[in-house]
Amino acid sequence: MTWKERRTVTMLLGVAGALFLALLVVFGMIYREGREEALAGSAASGLPGSAAAPDAGAYTALRCYNGSATLSFALDEEGKWIWADGPDFPLKDETVLSILEALAALKFQQVLPAGESLAEYGLDSPSATLTASAEAGEQNLAFGKTTTDGDSYYMMMNGDESTVYIVADTLVKLMQTPIYDMCALPELPDLGEGKLRAITIQGPLPAAEGEDGEAAEEPERPAVTLTARRSGGEDQPALWFEGSDNVTASPLFQDLLHDLAAMSMAKCVDYYPSEEAAKICGFDRADAILKVEYAAGGADQTFTLTVGARMPDESGRYVRLEEDGPIYALSSDSADALMLISSGGIRGGAQPAGQGEG
Repeated sequence: MTWKERRTVTMLLGVAGALFLALLVVFGMIYREGREEALAGSAASGLPGSAAAPDAGAYTALRCYNGSATLSFALDEEGKWIWADGPDFPLKDETVLSILEALAALKFQQVLPAGESLAEYGLDSPSATLTASAEAGEQNLAFGKTTTDGDSYYMMMNGDESTVYIVADTLVKLMQTPIYDMCALPELPDLGEGKLRAITIQGPLPAAEGEDGEAAEEPERPAVTLTARRSGGEDQPALWFEGSDNVTASPLFQDLLHDLAAMSMAKCVDYYPSEEAAKICGFDRADAILKVEYAAGGADQTFTLTVGARMPDESGRYVRLEEDGPIYALSSDSADALMLISSGGIRGGAQPAGQGEG
């Protein structure tokens, strides 16, 4: 073979080698894309008899166990989400919808063979579980422990113990939302100064004193009653009096007017409180009772707020809008003037020993 023939053969071998390498690259890319699609598959596609992931609106029931509590939700006859254990509970369904949207879009970060023991992944005793029902069937997820970085969870799906998935912690975090954080808070009436007619603030109960071992009658609460007087018509600014004392310019009274106009509940503490829970929150001997007479819809209305104990974190007070109703939290900023007046009057604002503001 001449040197020219050898050179030609060498060039052909080089071209063939380059083509072979190119084919390997192409096949590698195809394999990787297929593998990534498999790893990024939607968990909801595992619904029995379903070839595609249902969207969030396809689900009709949801049950979540977050390690400490189980919450169940369902669609009512009007197509609204309700808390199954409290159908009359004013549920804000944002969290439920977020869970279902996260489920419908759930992607696998990694797919692993389960191995010999589920305990390796914390799946022998799941830390959280989720069951979602749709017309296509029921989807069951079980979450084990977190991965080393703490940002993902090991997960099993639909009782299949042969495969373990790694998924983001998004679902578990949403499932950890307490039910009372999903409560739609009550809308308070417009208590702007122009609507107000009278304000009565009752203070704490004095100590009851019995005679001869007999039970004493409950003593009357000290009260401050403030009345609006408008000489120039309903739309004119009012002068406010406690008896004959004009308290309009009192800084404490002005603080009270501001608090009433801006008042709102901070959160729900207990929507179905037991008698013991109410006692713990201080409603056996409430610290103050607020009654506001105001105008709305062409008629006189009354707003009542019962103030219980200070919250342990001192962020506010336990309050009730109804005698036996839900317990809410009112922030200290909204309660300070009210509590000062209840204990020291509109002019004094002094606190009894051992009782702080708000």
